Amino acid sequence: MRVAIVTESFPPDINGVAHCTLQTADHLYRRGHHPLVIAPAGPPGGPPPAAAGGPPESQGELDRSHPYPVVRIPSLPLPGYPQVRVALPSRKLAASITSHHSDVVHLASPFVLGARGMTAALRLRIPAVAVYQTDLGSYARTYLGAGENAAWRRIRAVHTAADRTLAPSTAAARDLDEHGVPRIRLWPRGVDTERFHSSRRDPELRRSLAPGGELIVGYIGRLAPEKNVELLAPLSKLPGVQVVVVGDGPSDPALRTAMPTARFLGRRTGNDLARIFASLDVFAHTGPQETFCQTVQEAQASCVPVIAPAAGGPLDLVDHGRTGLLVPPGDATEVTDAVSLLAADAKLRAAMGHAGREAVEGRTWEAIGDQLIDHYTEVLAARTAVAA
Repeated sequence: MRVAIVTESFPPDINGVAHCTLQTADHLYRRGHHPLVIAPAGPPGGPPPAAAGGPPESQGELDRSHPYPVVRIPSLPLPGYPQVRVALPSRKLAASITSHHSDVVHLASPFVLGARGMTAALRLRIPAVAVYQTDLGSYARTYLGAGENAAWRRIRAVHTAADRTLAPSTAAARDLDEHGVPRIRLWPRGVDTERFHSSRRDPELRRSLAPGGELIVGYIGRLAPEKNVELLAPLSKLPGVQVVVVGDGPSDPALRTAMPTARFLGRRTGNDLARIFASLDVFAHTGPQETFCQTVQEAQASCVPVIAPAAGGPLDLVDHGRTGLLVPPGDATEVTDAVSLLAADAKLRAAMGHAGREAVEGRTWEAIGDQLIDHYTEVLAARTAVAA
């Protein structure tokens, strides 16, 4: 199967869309399929362009760091949030899909580049599967104070044109349905249960972060307004608690001011990130706008109990009282109370951590990737049936 994946973000970007898209493309390649990734180009100094005489997919810049073609479309940084790149209009997208002879177009969190990918798929009469991953309506409200309805009109138009929309959680599926999006199916996210494992717990790292033996409560993710990381500020004043923050983003300076005793470790990836996860005593996620929340799964795979808002993706992932605790969104007092409860009961923390690990052991990227291939196959079969 030849799959063109049009994505709003791809590594070296570090976010949920980029990570899921990488896992998808890698899985397709390992299974013997032929993925093509089309993504916004990074800033100057990013992946090198294709050499002259490259393969036909090299209608844009070709990133040669993967075993499959990755075409980079020229882009600009999003004003106020330069870590996010927005692709510019380009004929290279449709030309790349055409030369790839794609059987299906996969749209990863489509909004700008993905919307153009949907237009190309319609024009080329190629079936499209749209993957909903980002609550852009809420983002518009958070960053602009307006535009939520316009964002949803855009989302609805793109996803309605797709043959199938894949939602990562029941909450996301409900939001899509309430906004008039048809043909919705659930498709969750996988987790690397080998990388994220309690065996990576590092006593030396723990001593460096909490030399007094404090309970280590960590947040791992983007530092941005919609993540509400400031809700952890009261924790940094609790005796016997050390707050650790991993990630970067526009809220970094303000958070450092609000939590002067917290340890800020910056952006971490790979095994280094897994080592930090496993070395936490409690993982606290604070953002209420998650359509899935991959970091919750990574904490669970690491045998770390989770505190998360009772909203969005975490509702599917956290079994309240068994694998972690769900708290009202935006309530710093509830977060503090939940941490205090876990801090006072080491046996409860251990039981929740082990239950979390058991809950995610079957959610490997291989299993989730095979589910995606089944979705492609069903969509292609439906198109064939209609044509017949």
